[in-house]
Amino acid sequence: MDRPKNLREALRDDLSEDELEELGSSFDIVGDIAILKLPDSLLDKKQRIGEALMQVHGNLNTVLRQVGPVKGELRTRDLEVIAGESKTETTHKEYGCLFKVDLARVYFSPRLSRERFRVAQKVRAGEVVTNLFAGVGCYSILIAKHSDPEKVYSIDKNSVAVEYMRHNVRVNKTGGTVVPVEGDARAVVEEHLHGEADRVLMPLPDFARDFFDVAVETLGPEGGIVHFYDYGEEPDLFEPSLKFIREAVPGKGIELRDKEVVRSYAPRLYHVVLDLEIKSR
Repeated sequence: MDRPKNLREALRDDLSEDELEELGSSFDIVGDIAILKLPDSLLDKKQRIGEALMQVHGNLNTVLRQVGPVKGELRTRDLEVIAGESKTETTHKEYGCLFKVDLARVYFSPRLSRERFRVAQKVRAGEVVTNLFAGVGCYSILIAKHSDPEKVYSIDKNSVAVEYMRHNVRVNKTGGTVVPVEGDARAVVEEHLHGEADRVLMPLPDFARDFFDVAVETLGPEGGIVHFYDYGEEPDLFEPSLKFIREAVPGKGIELRDKEVVRSYAPRLYHVVLDLEIKSR
């Protein structure tokens, strides 16, 4: 029997046209696990939908339903197995690197893959980089593998994420460069990393404004680059973020090096990034 080309084709005998429209085609694949959201009206058919997704994508061993939104300070989510093996741990490959993750216990999004690689390509040889919200180490390890930094200090307060980060550093042979640090970014910078960095990453838009002062303090005396992630609303996606930044550091020179829409987050709402040069004046 031929493998169905897509989810719609796999489910054409099980769901009505209206149900297929409601289901849509959006889902994430992380390693050998797929994650999808389902409307309440289709919950009674969740097992069949999961099985169909495994038919379409032969590399899948598990399908998870996202039960609720990403929540809390550690950015985790409730997941339910609806098809395949009962597991939430997998290994994901991205730009030649391997990342082991537990999707129920750490934050990870494959939709940030292009952005992670974009940042990695920006890093110059010999730079000291500090990642304030490093998770399982994706940005940091990609930087170490695809650029030539001196050090990448990688902070996260989720002890589970740091455990996976340490594993991923070993697997990707970046232990001489990437330094996992468990703790709150503000406390870690104040105690150990104040004024050390040439470049700072803030890849969690939910917390970037609260920690922008920390990012600036992390930079060395000559200043440096901050990758500031935020949410932007139509029609002007970037100006509110720039206004916040200018008001947050009135005594310093700021140059906008680049700005990007990372992904759509909700209707008229976007995940954005501003690459900023913060000068010492």
